[in-house]
This record gives sequence, C-alpha cells and structure tokens, in this order.
Amino acid sequence: MPEPTKKDETPNGQPEESVAPDSNGALPLPEISLEVSPPPEAVAEGKEPVETDGKKPEPTEPEPSQAVVAQEPSPVENGSNQPQTGGVGVKEQAESDNSTVKEEVPCSPPPTDDDDAAATTPSPTPQAEDANSLKKLSIELPNDSVPVPAMGRKDSVWSLGEGQAPEDLEKPIDTPPLSTLLIEKPSSATVPVGGDIVFVAKVEAKDLLRKPTIKWFKGKWMDLASKTGKHLQLKETFDRFTKIHTFEMHIIKAKDNYAGNYRCEVSYKDKFDSCSFDLEVKEAEQAQSIDIRSAFKRREVKQQDDAPEVDVWEILKNARPDQYEKIAFMYGITDLRGLLKRMKKMPKEEKKSEAFAKKLEPAYQVDKGGKIRLVVDLADPTVELKWYKNGQEIRPTPKYIFEHKGTQRIMVINNCSMMDDAAYSVAAGDEKCSTELFVKELPIKIVKGIEPVKTTVNERIELECEVSEEGAQVKWMKNGVEVPTGVRSRYRVKSEGTKHFLVIDDASKEDTGTYSVMASGGTSEAHVQVDLKPLKIYQDLQDMTVKLGEPIKLQCEIYPGNVPGRWYRNGQLIQPSDRINIIHRNKIHRLEIATSSLHDAGDYTFVPEGYSQSLCAKIHIIDPPRVHLESLNFPDNTVTIVAGNKLRLEIPISGEPAPRVVWMKGERVILESGHRVRAETHGDQTSLTIEVTEREDSGNYKIVLQNEAGEDTASVKIKVVDIPDAPEAPLVPEVGGDWCSMTWEPPKYDGGSPILGYFVERKKKQSSRWMRLNFDLIKETQFEPKKMIEGVPYEVRIFAVNAIGVSKPSEPSKAFTPLAVTSEPTMLVVDDVTDTTVTVKWRPPETIGAAGLDGYLVEYCIEGTDDWVISNKELTEKTKYTITGLSPGCKILVRVKALNAAGASAPRTLQHSILVKEVVEPPKIRVPRHLKMTYTRRVGEAVNLVVPFMGKPRPKVTWLKDGQAIEPTHVNIRNTDCDSIIFIRKAERSHSGKYEMSVQVENHKDTAIIDIQIVDLPGPPQAVTIEDVWGGNVALVWTPPKDNGNAPITGYTIQKADKKTMEWYTCIEHYHRNCITITELVVGNEYFFRIFSENMCGLSESATQTKKSALIVKEGNSPHDTAQHQYHAQPHSFTLTPTGMQLKTHNFEDHDFKEAPKFTQPLINTFAIAGYNATLNCSVRANPRAKVIWMKNKMTIIDDPRYRMFSNQGVCTLEIRKPSPYDGGMYTCKAINDLGEAQVDCKLEVKGGFTFYELMQRGVPLHLIDKYMNESKTVEQEK
Repeated sequence: MPEPTKKDETPNGQPEESVAPDSNGALPLPEISLEVSPPPEAVAEGKEPVETDGKKPEPTEPEPSQAVVAQEPSPVENGSNQPQTGGVGVKEQAESDNSTVKEEVPCSPPPTDDDDAAATTPSPTPQAEDANSLKKLSIELPNDSVPVPAMGRKDSVWSLGEGQAPEDLEKPIDTPPLSTLLIEKPSSATVPVGGDIVFVAKVEAKDLLRKPTIKWFKGKWMDLASKTGKHLQLKETFDRFTKIHTFEMHIIKAKDNYAGNYRCEVSYKDKFDSCSFDLEVKEAEQAQSIDIRSAFKRREVKQQDDAPEVDVWEILKNARPDQYEKIAFMYGITDLRGLLKRMKKMPKEEKKSEAFAKKLEPAYQVDKGGKIRLVVDLADPTVELKWYKNGQEIRPTPKYIFEHKGTQRIMVINNCSMMDDAAYSVAAGDEKCSTELFVKELPIKIVKGIEPVKTTVNERIELECEVSEEGAQVKWMKNGVEVPTGVRSRYRVKSEGTKHFLVIDDASKEDTGTYSVMASGGTSEAHVQVDLKPLKIYQDLQDMTVKLGEPIKLQCEIYPGNVPGRWYRNGQLIQPSDRINIIHRNKIHRLEIATSSLHDAGDYTFVPEGYSQSLCAKIHIIDPPRVHLESLNFPDNTVTIVAGNKLRLEIPISGEPAPRVVWMKGERVILESGHRVRAETHGDQTSLTIEVTEREDSGNYKIVLQNEAGEDTASVKIKVVDIPDAPEAPLVPEVGGDWCSMTWEPPKYDGGSPILGYFVERKKKQSSRWMRLNFDLIKETQFEPKKMIEGVPYEVRIFAVNAIGVSKPSEPSKAFTPLAVTSEPTMLVVDDVTDTTVTVKWRPPETIGAAGLDGYLVEYCIEGTDDWVISNKELTEKTKYTITGLSPGCKILVRVKALNAAGASAPRTLQHSILVKEVVEPPKIRVPRHLKMTYTRRVGEAVNLVVPFMGKPRPKVTWLKDGQAIEPTHVNIRNTDCDSIIFIRKAERSHSGKYEMSVQVENHKDTAIIDIQIVDLPGPPQAVTIEDVWGGNVALVWTPPKDNGNAPITGYTIQKADKKTMEWYTCIEHYHRNCITITELVVGNEYFFRIFSENMCGLSESATQTKKSALIVKEGNSPHDTAQHQYHAQPHSFTLTPTGMQLKTHNFEDHDFKEAPKFTQPLINTFAIAGYNATLNCSVRANPRAKVIWMKNKMTIIDDPRYRMFSNQGVCTLEIRKPSPYDGGMYTCKAINDLGEAQVDCKLEVKGGFTFYELMQRGVPLHLIDKYMNESKTVEQEK
C-alpha cells in the first residue's frame, strides 16, 4: 500500500498540501479539520474524542501522543486470516514536549455491509514544526483503503460526522454473517507507467446453480464494465473439473491516472461478497536526481558571464498556457512537455480565503437516525451566512438547527434519514465552500425470533417475529426457498409496527418444514410440523349383486370429513369419467356407476389419503345369454361366400355364467366333431366353419344359447356364389379400315351374382396370343374394337364378369379382315386449257391402305349444276388426265376420286371453276443451273442437254451456234411442248462454242446462251533446255505447248533417265512453273530429262526431251573435259574458276517483326440477359506477345470466379457467368508489351432484374444493392 504523501513546507513556515494526480493533472487537497464522535473501538480503548479547529489544541489526555492506536479489526472477512490490504494511513507529527496527530489521507466509505464493524477516528491537524521528527501511524480497515493517487477524487475523500453519542459507543455492534463466495481475492499491487497488470478473483461454484454476477469498480461508483477497451479488458473462464469460476481484470499500458482504489463485488441470489484493493502507478526511476529549477535556467554564452540569470520556472508559472511555446522558443527549452508535466506535480500555494478561516470538510458520514454538525470558521463574524442543500437554501427548522460560537457557524442536522444524503454548501458573501453528506443505513436486527409450531392439518398457523425498526423489509423462507406471497398464494404476510407475521389459514401436511425470516441484520428460523388427525369409520362399504346394465352405488362415511381418498377396483385406480362419478361431501365418500358392465365386477377398495387404513367391498354382475349378430355388420344377416373357399363365421355371445351353444341347419344339429362343417365355442364367441363351400351349403343356420339366466336364439343366412358361365360366340356385323363392330348375348347362368360387365379380347387369326382391348368393364353387349391392321384377319372373344370373378372365354368369332378406302387425292391442279379440252393433274393419296389403289375416276360438272359427269369410263392409273369434248367458253368444276376394293375415296375438287378457253402465256426458258456455267466434255463423249421452257400455245424453238445455223448432221436437236434437247453422239473439238436458244410465242420471245467446251489432251512442251549444272543440281527451262487441248494447262511432269540405262523415273508431278532445279543427282552419271504437259484431261501423249545431256562431275574436275557433252551456262550469280563453279551469296538483313499492341477487332457494345452467360470478344496483334488485362469500370478483374478469361492466337475473350444487373457497366481490354500498350472499351447492359434476396445470396455489397434497386425503380417509373 502506498504511504500517504507528506506535506511540504514553504519558506514562510506555512505547510503546503500535497497534490495527488488524477486524469486531468494535479489537484490540491484542502486542509482537513473536523469534529468527530469517536467510534466504539476508540471508546473501548479508553480514548476520548479530539476536537480541532485548525489551531493547536489542548491535550485532553495525559498522553496526547496516544490519541490514535493502530489495531487489527476483530472480524475476519471471508474466513481469511491474512490482514486486509486496504486501510487508512495517518501521519503523526511530534514536537519536543507534546505531539498531536494530523490526518493526511481521508478514508473511503465502506462498499459493503461487512465494513460496518470498522470505523476511523480523524485526528487534529496542527502545523508542522519539525519535518524531520515525523512518525507514521496507520489504521487498517477491511475494504476501506484510499491510496494517495485517489485523493483528488470527490468520492474518495471522507470524514466521519457525529453519528453516535458518546454514551452509545459502549454498545456492542452486531456483525452480519459474512458470505464466502470469493476463494481468491485480488490484492493491491504496483505497476510502472506503461506496464501491464492482471487482478484475479476466483469463485467456487460447487453449491451454485448458475454463474455468479461480478462487477469491477474504481472508487465508489465507477463501473468498469463500460470502460473496457484498449487499456482495460475483463475476462471470465470456468474449469469444469475444479468447478471454479476465474474472473480477471487486465490493465494494459497503465497511465498515471489509473492509480486508485478498486473494488470487486460478487453476488449470487441472496449471497454477496466484495473486496477492495489498491493500484499504484509509479514513474520509471532515473539514475540521477535532477534539479528541476536548474533545468529551466537558460544557458548564457561564456562571453556574457556578467549577465544576470533568468528564472524560466517563475516565468512559466506566471504565464498563460497559450504563451508556453513562445517562452520555450525564446529561452531554448526543448523538453517543454516534460517540464510542464513536472510543473503540474509541484505543490501550489493555496490562496488564503478572505471569508473563511476554516472551511467545511470535503465529506461527512453519519448513521441513519443520528445527527451531524457541519462547522465553518469565519474570518469576519459580521458576514452574512447562508446554507444550501443541493442548491436549495436551508431554513431553520427543528431538523436543521443553526448555532453561533464566536466565529464558528454550525448547522446541526437531527434524525438523519436517506433523504439527507446530499451535497451541502455554505455561502459567505461572494465565497462559497461545499461538502457532501453520506447517510449510512443501519442493519435491521431481529429482536424476537419465530418459535417452533406443531399442529394438525386444516388448522391455522401463525409465525411471529419482531425487528428493531418499524417499516423494515423482511424475507420469509421455507426450506431455504422464499415463500410466495401473491394473491393466489396460501401464505399471507402482515406486519404491525415492528412485528411481522406469516399466516397459513388451512394447514396441510405439505406445510411441514423449516421456516426462517431474514433481515439485513440477522436471521431467525423454526420448524413447523403438521400431522394428520386420527381416522374414524362411521359407515363401511357393503357387498352388492347387480344385473348387467343397472347402476352401482358404493358409499362410506369417515371422519375427518375433509380428508380426500382414492377408489380402486382389483388394485387398479379408478378415474372419474362420463360413466363413473366420484363424490365427496363432508364425511361421505360415494362411487356411482351409471350403467354396470361385466368389467365392473370385482373387489372395490377406498383408501383415505394419508392413512394406512382402507375400506373394501365386492360387486357381483349377472347377465342372461345373448347373440350379438349386429357385430357381424352383414345386411339382413346374410353372409355371401365364393364357392370353393373356406368359411369361418365368428359370432360374439355374452352371458353370465357362460351359456351352452347349439348350431342347427333346418332340423340337423351341427356337431363340433364334423369334418367339413363343424361348430365351435370359445369364451365369449361361437364360430361355424365350412372347409370347402359348395352350392348346397346355402341356407339358414340357427343359433341357440341357454344358461341359468335364460335363453336366446338367432339365425344367419349363408349364400354361396360362383363365377358366371361363358357367353356364346360374338357376331361381327360391320368391318372398317381399322375397326369393326361386334355384338353378343349375356351368359345363361350369372353364378348367383349380377353380371357387372364384359372383357373383350382379339387376336390375329394366324397367332395364338390374345390381347385384351378394355381394362374397364363394358356394361353393354356391344363393342367397337379399333386400331387394327388393314388386310390382316382377326378373331374376337368375350369374358363375362360378376362380383365373384371372370368367366371362361367364349368361342372365337368368325374371322374378318379390316379394309379401308384410300384417302382423297392430293394437289389437284389445272395443267392446261384449250378451247375444247382441260388437262388436270394430281398427286396420289397420302394413305392408300392394304386394299391398294385400283385407279382414279375423273368427274366434271357445268358450273351452277350438280350433275357430275364421269369423264373416263375406265379407271386411269395415271395422275394426269385430259377432259375432251367441252364447249368453248363454258365453266366447269372438276373432281377426282381414288378407288380400291373397299370403294371410292372422298373426292378432291378444284376450288375454282375453269374457263374453257386457251390463254396466251409468254415464253420463258428455264436454264438448268449446271448449264449457266461452261459445259465441259472430253472429245469422244456424248453431249445430251435438256433445256425446259414455258409458253402457250406451243412455242417455236430455234438454235444458233456462234450466230450461225446448226447443221443437223453434226448436232441433233429435238423439241417438245415443254423442253428442247440438244444431243451430240460423239463430241469433237469443233463442237465447242456458244449455242443460242430462242423460244417465241407470237410476238413474245426469250433467249438463252449455253457455252459448250470440248477438251482434249494437251501437246508436249515446245522446247526443254538445260540452263545450268552445278554440283548435284541441274536447272531446266521449257516453254508451254502450242496445243493446250482447249483447256488450261494445270501442271507438268518431269522425268529423268541415266544415259547408260535410259530408264525414265519421275522426279516431280503437277509442277506449275516453267523452270525447275533437279537436285540430289548422282555424281558421275549423265542424265537426260523429258517433260509432259497436263490439263484437266490428263498428261500429254508425248513428252519433249532435252537434246543435250547433263554430266554430274566431281568438284575439282575441269569442265573442259566433257565440253562436247555438257551444257554450261554462266549466269550472273555464278563464277567459272579453275576448280569449278562457285555460288555468290548475297547478304540479307532479317526483317524486324516486332510490333506494339494493336487491336484488329474492337469490343462492341453488348446486351445480355440476366442469368445467361455473356461473352465479350476482341482480337489484338502484337510481337512480342502482349499481356492482356480485363477491367470493369476502370477496376482490374482479378481472381473473380464470376469471370473467365481466354486468349488464343490473339483472340481475347471474357466470359461473364450468369450476369446480373450489377454486372453491367463499362468493360475495357488492355494489351501491354515492351513496345507499348493499347485498349478498347465497350458497354455491357444486363436486362432482367433480381430480387433483393437473390442479390444478397450472390454476395453483392449492400450499397450496390441499394443503388441497383433505386435505378430499377427509376426505369420502371420512366416506362
């Protein structure tokens, strides 16, 4: 614990008060002078109170130095034997003859009720005379310590007022029981500035049902839960094995103003515990002591030794804060901030008050109900004085009494209550001083405790206790749990003055337990025992015999009458229901059953609740025999069974005792020992069993029941049914193309059950597999099968169905074959009209069918009549027919029918009537597509060209070749009504040329030109020469052939032959140029060369050979040795040397292919549909290869899974996966290499919107969603 700060003395001998730093800097502490009533501890030690008024007091004891004695407090908090770290430090200054005690550090108010047992006694404060003769004395109080750094706070400065009279000090103080929640408490500690520290508190949770509540405070009121942050952190952990909660408070990078008194409070339900501890923050120690005043003195230049020194410290003290920097610059001060910080810690001279010689203490404390005296000493007794409470002026009343003693002005507050806990101030002229009064509430004591109670049920219980104060709040508990006192509660709480009562009007056995009453100053408990009253039976239960269905009443009478009970039947608890009624009226208990049943028979027991005695009776039920046929649920008691099945008929019976059962059919009794038919009886049912039913088993069966109570009979009718007989073979009266109609008669025997319907099956006559035609029953006796194949013979048969099943199939019908007429002819049009004839044509029917097509029938009628005249007496198989013998100028309608074995089809009729009159149609030549280009044929091939034309009447056709008439001997021409044919049996090259065709109708004419080209093999090249020979290479040159075969030369074939063998080998084929270099020739060989020309017909029949040979010699041989056989040429690029020919090489410079990026295909503005992928494409050319960057709204797209980028052979693609309107914007493609960069832009607009939820799922930021939704609304409004 830090020691209290000592007072510094000023040069004039007056004491200066020490300054405790806070968050704003240093604040001075006023000198404290007070009158105090000593606490009980001081009286017990034989001490008298010391009164001080700022002057040197006279001693009241022979030994003044023993005014205050340090001692340990008697109660030990939370069971710990260690002394508390908190306390109040008091300095004692002694003079040579007598000494007094001066209080330097005021005490803090206790945070909990545990501190009521401790109090402090302030000492008089004389002026110090000898600073070296100081003695230290401290009184340690639990949880009540204020360190020096906390002295600047208002809530940490306390004084004790006159809370008790001297005669009351000898009374013992009751200490409330201490809770033991904290098993480890935080202790006081010291930390350097900027350091970290952790305070730990631990709570054992073995007896706790939930986590306790913990609060950390600084001073009295500041809750640190709201101050957590960078410098303060609160942590909680729980160990499941040790069941210990650990609470930690971390202070990080401590500052000067963090020093002070801290408190930790733990609460759990009605338990409470607290602990106070101190934190001292020290500055880092310096290696050498520094003279602060010398640091402010400006250093002078050596040449000015005679100049007077300037005291910068005094200048700063007297200057305004806005002048600090100017003074520091003027006098060369570099560490201005450090000097100002030290200046704040220097004690300041207190300005002497002109109105007050002695002011009020900073704070006072008084017990509730006590009185307190507030004293000030005036410098001028004539000054008018006013007292204020929370800013309101106080007037003299019996509660507030004002006294005058010389220069002292005293205000006495009598009978202090919690309303008096306030701020008080006194004003003398223009000056004012203030203080704060804290009223401490005394604990409520239990003067008279509650007493044990023993009673019986239904009695009244009243628990009484007496407390020390009227109007006090107490808490009633039962077995440690608070008693509910609501409107519907069984418990009532009342109070009369200091007495408190807990009343239970109608006691029950559950009210037994330990009851306690708890006040703030103590607890009292007592045991309450509630027993049952003795049981008396006035009327017992009686045995009964009841007929089935009659009511049952059981009754008994017991005392006490308000005791409930339970009814049992055969040991099973009986619950009330609609049939069973349980009644309890006073002493009478009754069980009523409205209608008795067999299950109601048995032993009944009534057991009073809470007693071991019980009452018993027996009920016997009798019942005459009865057959319960209604349970069979058969209409008219008739049972229907299918023949061949097993029948077991079970009928419930009743009767008490069990009756004798007899089954009869007519006069015959059915025995239990029967083989196929037998009767059996088991318990409450009888049964009739027929193993295999037959038609003879149908009939009435009688059941007879007999017992002592009477006799009952009943009868059951059994009906045996079977499947119907097979129907007779069906008839097929009508047959269609894929259908037929059939009829049949019902079967002769329906099997004892009505016919429900029929099934129809069919099959091909050659097949053995029948196919069912209907899945739903046919109610009628006729049916029309469909979807049959034409021309295939079929048979049909019938099944009859009743409720039992399906009959056997009928005999098959006679075989029939479906046949159908064809569909109507299609595309009937007029082909030609003359003055007496009409020619029509049509297409065959779409559907002909299996009967085939025999021919067509053409009919016509005069417009306006319905008389159709058959034009062709015999059927025509052609799809074109000319109607003759018509009158010129009449109008007719024409129709065509298709006929086969099934009959005539529906007619196809022309939509409009036809005028019998020939119409002139201008001629038109329809040149086939392949004849619009040059028609090419080889020599000797046949030429057959068909050129169609149109025109009416029949056009006149003429042919010309190159403007001349065609000789019929060379070219054959044949003309028809609709086309012209030109035919050449064996084509020759002379047949090539342009053929002109003319078609003329009256004054109308049309022409067409056809180009015919007859080609042949080409001739050989004209001349082949050896241009040069070097190394293993020979250069050849030739000229094209004179005759190209009437077709372009497509290439040449070059061959070589060794002079020795003259065997020709092909060097190259399909060569297009007229010069070539033959390479890789063998050294020493002599070669001849020949060349074939080639066109579309093939190679020329002969080849042109070189006249001279080419000799391939070794390097170094003279060319003159074979001059007579070789061909030597000297072009400009060769030089002839003695050693042979040498090639002159040319120096070529490499082409620079480098190029800066350039977009050859830009981006284009694109519209996309929301939810469908979109792509942006462009192409760029660059060397070296460019780096491609895609941007959206000038922001580079990097690692975004919604985009995919491709680049292939300079084509750049950006794929946007399922775009949304958020993806719309300006897109940019930028290409960069070492030579430069280029970019292209485009705008993408996405149509189709998304909801707010869909955009949130896609991870779109909220501000962009808001922008998009606003834009969508704007667009909709504009639309």
